[in-house]
Amino acid sequence: MIPRRLLATLLLGVALICTHAHASEGEVATTWRLLDYIAVDYREAVEGGEVVNQLEYDEMLEFSATAAASIEALPPTPASGQLKQDAEALQQAIAAKASPDRIAAQARALAASLVQAYPIPLMPTSPPQYARGQALYGQLCASCHGDTGGGDGVASAGLDPPPIDFTDRERADERSVFALYQVIDQGLEGTSMVSYSGLPVEDRWALATYVGAMAYPESGVTAGRERLERDPALRAKLDFEHYIGTTPADLAKELGSADDAAAIVAYLRRHPDAAQAQDLDTALATSRSLLRQAMAAYRDGDAKRAKDLALSAYLDGFEPVEPLLAARDNPLMVKIEAAMARVRSGIAGNADAAVLQAQVDELDGLFGEAEQVLAQDRTSSASSFIAAFTILLREGLEALLIVVAIIALLRKAGRTEMLPWVHGGWLSALGAGVLTWALATWVITISGASRELSEGFGSLLAAVVLVWVGIWMHGKSHADAWQRYVRDKLSHALGKTSGIFLLGLVFVVVYREVFETILFFAAIWNQGSQGSVIAGGVAASLVLVAIGWVMMRYSRRLPIGQFFRYSSLLIAALAVVLIGKAVSALQEAGYLPITWIDGGPRVELLGLYPTVEGIAAQIVIALVLVVGFVLSNRSARAAATS
Repeated sequence: MIPRRLLATLLLGVALICTHAHASEGEVATTWRLLDYIAVDYREAVEGGEVVNQLEYDEMLEFSATAAASIEALPPTPASGQLKQDAEALQQAIAAKASPDRIAAQARALAASLVQAYPIPLMPTSPPQYARGQALYGQLCASCHGDTGGGDGVASAGLDPPPIDFTDRERADERSVFALYQVIDQGLEGTSMVSYSGLPVEDRWALATYVGAMAYPESGVTAGRERLERDPALRAKLDFEHYIGTTPADLAKELGSADDAAAIVAYLRRHPDAAQAQDLDTALATSRSLLRQAMAAYRDGDAKRAKDLALSAYLDGFEPVEPLLAARDNPLMVKIEAAMARVRSGIAGNADAAVLQAQVDELDGLFGEAEQVLAQDRTSSASSFIAAFTILLREGLEALLIVVAIIALLRKAGRTEMLPWVHGGWLSALGAGVLTWALATWVITISGASRELSEGFGSLLAAVVLVWVGIWMHGKSHADAWQRYVRDKLSHALGKTSGIFLLGLVFVVVYREVFETILFFAAIWNQGSQGSVIAGGVAASLVLVAIGWVMMRYSRRLPIGQFFRYSSLLIAALAVVLIGKAVSALQEAGYLPITWIDGGPRVELLGLYPTVEGIAAQIVIALVLVVGFVLSNRSARAAATS
């Protein structure tokens, strides 16, 4: 049996000791968990207004008193008065031996109000991985709880109280995934259940999801999926927050069918990604919620947690809808992105809380505008065409310029046997792009952090390589220097190792742009005329082919010196652009600090963003290129006179 008097005593001691000015996440979580115990266990103590288990009933009296004392000890907020009244009402209802349903409703309502007044993380930032939870259960839990969760593991003998039977349907019906997560996170005092707070947070959610599915046989999965497919309104209602916070018993009441509820739970707890909210406005609601939590943490003096929550508000809330919003209203997207960056910058710079709150309030208004834009059911054919055309042209141009420059270089050098490596690079990047589209559509969800890191490190690698290539090409802009290089080195330099280098460089450059294009196209594909999206992509492809043809034709006519001079300048410019984009992406992923420049320039095509770090990085790369060009010129002139 889960915690008895020892748990109540320990919790009461914690509640009375913790009278400091700020409510820690642990205190609130402990009180929430205590209220959840009341909601679940009270039905074992009272039936029909009569006590049927005196020990359980005594626990309920102590638990309610502990919860009230804990709430009393929390720092005051505007909701404190109501919380105290509700806690007292719960105590009185238990003393009056009210019905289990009434007590469960009161306890859960009080728990919900508690976490609203003192926010703690209620949801994972991405769908838990059921398979990962299964693996963790085998490693950490099966020895006590048994392979099938029946509480009969080899290490369960002699444990008092015995391990929980996760297959007990009656008890499982009263447990939400969030409640299971809290137990895993904090452990159960007075039992052998220890805290697994040392596990990564995503592993704790995965374990809660797997354990929560044990009482609902896999045989119900198909019925649960079909039930949701038959009822789109129900599917929309059972969003990610509902999946995390709602008990199967409450779901059964909503549906009027315990069998339907059990089937749906069997399906969603094995496939949490199916519960992840797909409505775009829900993503913005996630941003709002996380920003509120960030402000609460900042006022409590926990700047690190505030920073993490503000970053999550961007990556896990706004960033997934950014491509579609950019396609429909790019200026508004830029405003929101900049406003969220200012909030993160303010938190890092210890800004005044009132100033930060004003920025968050401004964001709330911008989110409202975004919701109106995203609420449009469909995008017009013209806007779909324009969005697809501009996205592909913008993203493809950078890759095209670099690939064409490399091809032209090899042809100038008479090393056409190396061209297959180049073609292999861009073709494999396109193939990887197709695979990415398939994975992102049917298998996995590309998180905001993954996207930004892919773009950031891809741009950083390409920029570093292009700096070297640009300086090298500039040094060969003198015809005599090029002739010496061909005579002395090139005939031996371009072997298999160089071919692999060329393939890798081209792959990284092209895949970075393909990756970005896929995310934008995926966002607009189902939002408007798909024919217009295809037409826009085809039109942009034709323009890119035309640009590439003109560049190749013109490069053949250029004298070797001019070709290298112009190509080196082009590649140098692209290196500066890419380093700016790399810094911006890594800032958005939280890997680099961000110092916002109000009113600073923003030209995405040039990789120019109004942050000190981004502009500084571009200046540094530009200076490196200038110095490299000067030194390469001196070296070429010295070689010519020697």
